[in-house]
Amino acid sequence: MNPEYYFIRHGMTAGNKEKRYVGRTDEPLCQEGIEKVRELILPDCDLLISSPMRRCLQTAEILYPGKPIQIYEEFRECDFGVFEMHNYQELSGRPDYQFWIDSGGTAAFPGGESPEEFKNRITKAFQKFLISCRQQRVVFIIHGGTIMSIMEKYAIPSQNYYAWHVPNANGYKVIFDRQMWKFSHVMQIVKKNS
Repeated sequence: MNPEYYFIRHGMTAGNKEKRYVGRTDEPLCQEGIEKVRELILPDCDLLISSPMRRCLQTAEILYPGKPIQIYEEFRECDFGVFEMHNYQELSGRPDYQFWIDSGGTAAFPGGESPEEFKNRITKAFQKFLISCRQQRVVFIIHGGTIMSIMEKYAIPSQNYYAWHVPNANGYKVIFDRQMWKFSHVMQIVKKNS
């Protein structure tokens, strides 16, 4: 039987609410984020995996109180470099930000990771997970960019990175087909009252 994986984006933080680039900043969930996570209903799981960031760990603890959490350091969000904790309005007009925009989001973040480095880090860690994991139902509490990287690489039908964006406290349920080494069935999870 092919395993089920749930990829859930952590709840909202103050930076998310203000549309800031939140990568390496270890922000907690805001009150609204906590409330929206509590609305999410997920099945029990054999294995709970999280990024090491506080926003992911808090989300995991709300959804699965008392359940052991396996932390994957490599699943942390992208390092946005000098754009970290700034939003579009604050960065608008800066030459380095305009260069990044003009690149279609493919240039490296100044002082941070390039999208290619980020995606490679995520997909390499996920491939390592796939090779070693034998659990039937696994829940990942991770970041939006982390989910987008995994889905771009493994989902059928294939879509680009940005097509896989999900709001906070939402995500995807997938069936992993071990023969194809791809996600054979993808369903978006939408929280109640959204």
